[in-house]
Amino acid sequence: VQLVESGGGSVQAGESLKLSCAVRGIAFSDNSMAWFRQAPGDTREIVARISSGGDTNYADSFEGRFTISRDNDADMFYLEMNNLKPEDTAVYYCNVYPFSYWGQGTQVTVSS
Repeated sequence: VQLVESGGGSVQAGESLKLSCAVRGIAFSDNSMAWFRQAPGDTREIVARISSGGDTNYADSFEGRFTISRDNDADMFYLEMNNLKPEDTAVYYCNVYPFSYWGQGTQVTVSS
């Protein structure tokens, strides 16, 4: 199983980014997917997840600003992040939920 994130970068507070995750080696459309993040010195935390059928669930801190979506034809899923804040700075990981298949992570840095 291989997951490859892209789309991270450095932005100013209030700007937006869209992360992508390409998934290979698994029946993508049959599985739930998730985005996690890990800030320096913190534990990895879940940001959002999406079921095989497209139902979404967000951690309280992110609902309304972040949107998870998926494209089953392309075996990809996404995290659109709006109104980014400095505290959103972290490495973001994509995941086949709830399994231990992870991407390598993509850095998101938000400056004030």
